[in-house]
Amino acid sequence: MLDINFIRANLELVEKSAKEKGYHIDVASAIKLDDARKSILQEVETLRRERNEIAAKMKGGKPEPALIEQGKAVKEKLATLEEDLTKAEADLKAVTKTIPNIIFDDVPLGGEECSVEIKSWGGKKPASEGVDHLDYATSRGWVDFERGAKVAGNKFYYLKDELALLENALIQFGIQKVTEKGFHFITVPDLVSSKVLEGTGFCPRTSEQSDEYYIEGEDLALIATAEIALTGYHMDEILDEKDLPLFYAGLSACFRKEAGSAGKHTRGLFRVHQFNKLEMYAFCVPEQSKEIHEKIREIEEEIWQALGIPYRIINIAAGDLGFPAAKKYDIEYWSPVDQTYRELTSCSNCTDFQARNLNIRVRRADGRIETVHTLNGTAVSLARTMVAVLENYATKDGKLKVPEVLKPYLGNKEEI
Repeated sequence: MLDINFIRANLELVEKSAKEKGYHIDVASAIKLDDARKSILQEVETLRRERNEIAAKMKGGKPEPALIEQGKAVKEKLATLEEDLTKAEADLKAVTKTIPNIIFDDVPLGGEECSVEIKSWGGKKPASEGVDHLDYATSRGWVDFERGAKVAGNKFYYLKDELALLENALIQFGIQKVTEKGFHFITVPDLVSSKVLEGTGFCPRTSEQSDEYYIEGEDLALIATAEIALTGYHMDEILDEKDLPLFYAGLSACFRKEAGSAGKHTRGLFRVHQFNKLEMYAFCVPEQSKEIHEKIREIEEEIWQALGIPYRIINIAAGDLGFPAAKKYDIEYWSPVDQTYRELTSCSNCTDFQARNLNIRVRRADGRIETVHTLNGTAVSLARTMVAVLENYATKDGKLKVPEVLKPYLGNKEEI
């Protein structure tokens, strides 16, 4: 959520950013509601002062009847106005929650097709060297979508034997990599409350695009990413400036309906309803966030270079940028099977947008209190990482070459 004072001071930027992201907002309505809230607040504060003055006069003796009546009248009027203030604040919050985060100046404008490649690494293998991950894994008995569908529905699956061990190796490699970079490893709840879910700012444009699985009869939903639970970790806290930045790496299962993904690449493990993921997350002071965004992107690159997976980095265009993000990079791996780049990981700078929703602040060295910035980035996303590894390391003779960095986690085997 944006600060209403920021909205007032940057009306043109806020409106332009929302339009570029594809949201239709009513900034004027937010300003009117804030004006109404301020007017009521001014009355409330005046009455509170009057109430306190009357209470002071009543001390030390029997008060005059007129003073008692005056006190009652003020108390009744104040109670009514405080109710009005609560409603005005709720109305303002409801409107401001529909306003997406602003975009940075270097974010490309336009839809998904306008995203800009800023870097590529590794050679593009020809189609003749690629092995389809689903056909390959199925032929070896490593994945079972049929039984997954039998017990949970379409796009759920079982991983078996070497592919399950490969997933574990990738997780262990990712954990070692991020902890070496100073991230605190943490496991997170797979369920969060609606307050935390909404606080992260993932507001679908329509109910059909809601990606979460909700628990009927409870204020809980399954998380689509560890980012959601990590954002809530410091909810309603004031952090000390000396302790920032704070870096966390959260491991979780991720559950997604994949609503609104019609027409996207969905083959096999690439787009499923449940998968495991190691997510990087940072809390920092505002002046650190742009530098930390680049740091997270660099760590993601180090992971894919270590795995030997060719990739490119995309600066995501405004029209494809999420509700809470001011800027986002995607890393896409080169698929020798499809002869195109496929989305693999992302990292986003959400500035103070999520933290304001969840009341996460920092006390500066001089005593000032302000909202922190939050950032997130994917370290290793299973199952897409397995797709990339299988496509790039499976051989025509049915074996799978083990990437050098994964050998310590797979008994130092050359192939499996």
